[in-house]
Amino acid sequence: MTEDQPLLGIARVVLATANQKKRMPQTIAHRGNKAAFPENSMAGFESAVALGVHGLETDIHLSRDGVVVLSHDPSLKRCFDVDQKIADCDWDYLSTLRTTREPPQPMPRLVDLLTYLAEPGLERIWLLLDIKTDDDPDALLSAVASTLESVPSGPIPWTERIVMGAWNDIFITKTTTHLPLYRIAYISFTPLYARRFLSRTNPKIHFNMLQKSLVGPLGSSFLRAVRKDPERRIWVWTVNDRVWMDWAIRKGVDGVITDDPALFLDVCRGRYLDTPQEDGKVDEEGVDEEGVEVVVKGRGKGEPKSKARMYMEALVLQAVILVLTVVFWRRLGRHGMKKGDAGRKKT
Repeated sequence: MTEDQPLLGIARVVLATANQKKRMPQTIAHRGNKAAFPENSMAGFESAVALGVHGLETDIHLSRDGVVVLSHDPSLKRCFDVDQKIADCDWDYLSTLRTTREPPQPMPRLVDLLTYLAEPGLERIWLLLDIKTDDDPDALLSAVASTLESVPSGPIPWTERIVMGAWNDIFITKTTTHLPLYRIAYISFTPLYARRFLSRTNPKIHFNMLQKSLVGPLGSSFLRAVRKDPERRIWVWTVNDRVWMDWAIRKGVDGVITDDPALFLDVCRGRYLDTPQEDGKVDEEGVDEEGVEVVVKGRGKGEPKSKARMYMEALVLQAVILVLTVVFWRRLGRHGMKKGDAGRKKT
């Protein structure tokens, strides 16, 4: 595989310059263009693609009648103002709902998004599926496999355009069973626990990490450990502040998952002066190879927090995460699973 192949879930974005090539993070739209449209809506996904994103991130749940739908929450309350769970509703009912956020949008199915991404001209858009742990893993992943088989992918197979995101050991194992040819990203908020997967080689585990958990020495150590394997990738979520977007560029992560893809694209263009030919090397302090400080441009509302305050908040969050990781270490492998639910199919 070469870097210019259209396997964007794994390939790195490389900008060619007159004298060099520079890696850039991919722009990955978190639940679509959430800044402008209701989350996990087809309008939001289409808007993100129109902006020029490299990938889409979305969440999957299973309806009562076995349809894979796109929703972050297991409940319909927050987005649709209906006090029911998705798992208790059939698709015929779910399809009638509209979001409370304007403009009102229906809940899409996985098949709807795949059908859209299979259209000519969209072959280079990839998809990161956040496999939610509220559903039985066998039932959910079996339905995902059937859905993928039902939609022709076009010239590039889904196995090269889709990365499966799993929160725990159980779902990683179940994903490998039901979707053995698909790449897996371990989703985590703790690099301490995520290090367990650095030694695994079959399947190759990539990482989708809470961005603020990687700030500071412990995070930098984890990033270096991931980079030792050139085949591994690391994406960070959910990055909506310009300071953290700039941090992600400087750290050389493979992709930034953001609610505001337009802002991240603006930050990239502002930092790198909008043209690859004017790009230069930038060190950890935000100074380019000629000693000129790089200014992060882009859109933004209101006065941003100071950089010092943001870093302090990230370190406080890390301290809390560290304590919780130690206390709940044994439970993290079953994160989100009810006791006794693992591997048991619904009846």
